[in-house]
Amino acid sequence: MDFDFTEEQTLLRNMVQSFVHDNYDFDSRMKIVRSETGMSRENWSQFAELGLLAAPFSEAMGGLGGGAVDTMIITEEFGKGLVTEPFIPTVVLCGGLLERHGSEAQKDTHLPPLIGGEKIWALAYSEPKSRFNPANVQTTAKHDGDGFVLSGLKSVVNGGPWADYLIVSARTSGEGWQQDGISLFIVDKSADGVASEDYETIDGGRAADISFENVRLGAEALLGPLDAGLPLLEEALDYGIAAICGEAIGGMHQAHQATVEYCKTRNQFGVAIGSFQALQHRMVDMFMEYEQSVSLTYMVNMHVGGDAATRSRAASGAKVQIGKAGRYIGQSAVHLHGGMGMSEELNVGHYFKRLTAIDAQLGSIDYHLKRFASSEAA
Repeated sequence: MDFDFTEEQTLLRNMVQSFVHDNYDFDSRMKIVRSETGMSRENWSQFAELGLLAAPFSEAMGGLGGGAVDTMIITEEFGKGLVTEPFIPTVVLCGGLLERHGSEAQKDTHLPPLIGGEKIWALAYSEPKSRFNPANVQTTAKHDGDGFVLSGLKSVVNGGPWADYLIVSARTSGEGWQQDGISLFIVDKSADGVASEDYETIDGGRAADISFENVRLGAEALLGPLDAGLPLLEEALDYGIAAICGEAIGGMHQAHQATVEYCKTRNQFGVAIGSFQALQHRMVDMFMEYEQSVSLTYMVNMHVGGDAATRSRAASGAKVQIGKAGRYIGQSAVHLHGGMGMSEELNVGHYFKRLTAIDAQLGSIDYHLKRFASSEAA
């Protein structure tokens, strides 16, 4: 199988690499993370000017006509720089849902300002008791004339503090874990009845618990078919997994490289610690975990546009590998750096935190092992 990138994809990688190198060095990134907002609107505008926010969308929608692999290239380079801006929530999750399943009116209204960097979006699907299962939805949207009344609570909405708009999953019929009866809605975060409790996450990002108290929505807020939004949501989450795996391998690469360089220069007993065979074996194991993660990341990005069964198996398989490898590489990088690895001033600890957060985003290892097993049985 051909894993070579096209000339256009190579140019895209070079452009993103250049931006991250020039604008997102470790000190600049820490200033952004420690700022009140936790993100840079200036950087977000530059993403739009460079066409990064437009990359995955069709040319008919004002995009550049790229696919999942192009998105992976962007997120991988963002992962190397520990970019905090909400590219995946806005562009991959919500933008993808709008383009694939939005009405013409919804696309015309919302995609141009998203691609132009004017509006930020977040996907609100997780709930306190959902245990990563998108079908476990307690938030309700009850019919009210031609519209709906939305009530409930969504937890750990990544990018939620920055969002102008939300895509919210809600139960319009049925109950509990029932597959049918879930619908998706576009919600203006400034609407009456929407309240957001914002907080910083372990990796320096921002998330929010967002409550909805009798939020009135018009019929035009419904995204996709009524009562049949779960397959759309699962598809979006799989696209998100494909993208976040790209970010993870970028972080793994940097953590491994930093560890190798440190072991070449750190002397103990008069020699570099990289000459110790036990540490060499550890670094080789890190590299092997990274290479396996790269292979599965490429695989899921090539299959994410396929049928639902193939897509879900590929996404869950990749997410399990990414979770295990991220944990091993992150822990090993901190361990081999010794006490320095625990300091805020060294980047390896921040890569470890981001990889740990990625493990918990869009489904844990345990959740995806069960999902993969279920898909195999089916």
